[in-house]
Amino acid sequence: MARRWQDGKGTLTVDGLDVPVEIAASYRARTRGLLGRDGIEGALLLTPAGSIHTFRMRFAIDVAYLDRNLRVRAVRTMRPGRLGLPRPHSRHVLEAEAGQMARWGLRPGVTVGLHRV
Repeated sequence: MARRWQDGKGTLTVDGLDVPVEIAASYRARTRGLLGRDGIEGALLLTPAGSIHTFRMRFAIDVAYLDRNLRVRAVRTMRPGRLGLPRPHSRHVLEAEAGQMARWGLRPGVTVGLHRV
């Protein structure tokens, strides 16, 4: 049975490091994403999502494409005004300020933990 996601806050665990995460599961929250913000503390998880864009964004972001088991399939850095290609087998997209994912050790093959707050 598929997991039911809801908008809210949580903690993302990457290699023992805890990162605050906002969960955007509703259509409205996913559509809004990071638009209109000047930055983000931690990360934003869009679910379900297989691709994103950075049109009308104010800052560059790191993007991690995750599968159903929260395993990282790909990580990219995107500048504002770009369209990301859909990633096969991606179920979730994690967004953070550019450079953060490298600091967290987030790379393809890593499985992240997610705990709701």
